[in-house]
Amino acid sequence: MPATSTYDVAVVGAGVFGAWTAYQLRRTGKRVVLIDAYGAGNSRSSSGDESRIMRMGYGADEIYTRSALRSLQLWQELFARVDRPLFHQTGVLWLAHEDDPYPLKTAETLQKIGIPFEKLTTAEVSQRYPQIGLEQISWAMLEPESGVLMGRRAVQAVAFAAIKTGVNYFQDAVRPFDSGTGGRGSRRGSPGGVLDPVNHAQDARATKQKLNQVTTAGGQRVSAGNYVFACGPWLPKIFPDLLADRIHPTRQEVFYFGTPAGNQSFTAPALPTWIDFKDEAYGLPDTEGRGIKIAIDRHGPEFDPDTGDRVATSEGLAEVRECLARRLPALKDAPVTEARVCQYENTSNGDFLIDRHPEFDNVWLVGGGSGHGFKHGPVVGEYVAAKIEGSDERIEPRFRLATKASEHKRAVF
Repeated sequence: MPATSTYDVAVVGAGVFGAWTAYQLRRTGKRVVLIDAYGAGNSRSSSGDESRIMRMGYGADEIYTRSALRSLQLWQELFARVDRPLFHQTGVLWLAHEDDPYPLKTAETLQKIGIPFEKLTTAEVSQRYPQIGLEQISWAMLEPESGVLMGRRAVQAVAFAAIKTGVNYFQDAVRPFDSGTGGRGSRRGSPGGVLDPVNHAQDARATKQKLNQVTTAGGQRVSAGNYVFACGPWLPKIFPDLLADRIHPTRQEVFYFGTPAGNQSFTAPALPTWIDFKDEAYGLPDTEGRGIKIAIDRHGPEFDPDTGDRVATSEGLAEVRECLARRLPALKDAPVTEARVCQYENTSNGDFLIDRHPEFDNVWLVGGGSGHGFKHGPVVGEYVAAKIEGSDERIEPRFRLATKASEHKRAVF
């Protein structure tokens, strides 16, 4: 039989949440192993596309605004440490419709926290960014210190930094964790069904069991004092009994369009990243020669991250082209340079899932990025590491498993 490797913490999933958690845990002196089925930044992962928006604005939501502010600091510190310029300070421009309260509430929250922003009239937007079409737009708000994270390379940089500091990393898939199987490994304590998360608060930890080990598809056994499952859209596959109706991966299409040769008006700083919240659309300037990126921020159909076909649809392209013609009219006929099919891994309301497994005291469930989680990777890692270190601060109620329902009613964007 294969030997069992033993660690203080085993982190399953090397996406942005898992890689940052492993990195932060190692910095506390823990012996950490990081396991991923396909590799950090792989094309199936939710962290796998070229770029991600780094914004502070979340309407009236201070939790995510403060998290984004802290995360940007940690991202920049890491990039300086590894000497990789993987954040582009493009600014983020919120395009506000007359009857849309979200940008206004965002401005109020940024002002309260002390994050710089500018309110712009449409005339000021046209003067500063004449390439942006302002159909149905009443005003705008600019976050000058926000911008673009280079997605897959950023998460690979985190994983590399974790490995360099002593995290053991290997590529393999952890077997599904059904009720009563212990991940096809074993558990400490008597067998029992999955507990109802609503009825078992943190005070009931003494009644829980301990997971002893997990087994990979390749037959390797890993034992640890604590386990962090940060598997993104694979969470409902690893824990089908518990999460199949609580984490919902959806298919999301993004498109890149080529800009005219020698024309710098569609690169930063001439063009910022922009968000049209009411129209459910966003766009990124041409960074590093990839082209303008545009996508619709609306949940697509259910999607299997392992077997789902990643070819963009003509219907998706047509909708994005309409948006392109409306917001960047000079590029309405621009050629597609790339198309990607990614996925969101959604909770019912868009809040993250960060909580102990209801049956196992030493198992943490970390996920539910819900299409906005990438930027928060550093703070999620910091938060989970603190919990494992023994922080007596309560788990944020919004992150608890008990709040994740099967019915979708998105509340965080």
